[in-house]
Amino acid sequence: MSDRFIVLSGCSGGGKSTLLEELARRGHAVVEEPGRRIVQEELAAGGGALPWLDLAAFARRAVELALADRQRMAGHPGLVFFDRGLVDAASALEASGGEPVLAALAAAHRYNRKVFLTPPWPEIYAGDAERRHGFDAALAEYARLETTYPLLGYETVILPKAPVTERADFLLACLAE
Repeated sequence: MSDRFIVLSGCSGGGKSTLLEELARRGHAVVEEPGRRIVQEELAAGGGALPWLDLAAFARRAVELALADRQRMAGHPGLVFFDRGLVDAASALEASGGEPVLAALAAAHRYNRKVFLTPPWPEIYAGDAERRHGFDAALAEYARLETTYPLLGYETVILPKAPVTERADFLLACLAE
């Protein structure tokens, strides 16, 4: 199962969601970022599990949602592309001072060995109501993930700063190797 699960990670605001949309347009199964879904739910409900209010609570919810996403897609026969995933959520939880769960969760719930990282791309970075952190925080997150994935045995592939169709072609060619 894990070889079919492909993670798009990297810098916040680096184009992951746009790439995910392109992969869906091409007929691939996709799973939207847990963090965005949580922020939307919490804002709608007036909740407090928001990264700018309670990062640990937010990250715990992201871990739970990432595990549920994996379970939901377990029976899907083809490739499944995840906009972030369990490693991102568990890494954020540990970075927030929460429970040290990263190693155990990452060992029990593997993804494809190739993880695709969107590099920092200030020209396209934009904050919004759901992404309230600045570019400096995005860079720090990227640095943490760029280190974390290889420590867990993943091969990171940096996606080119290119139009989304070229990025998708590059990603799919890397998987075909």
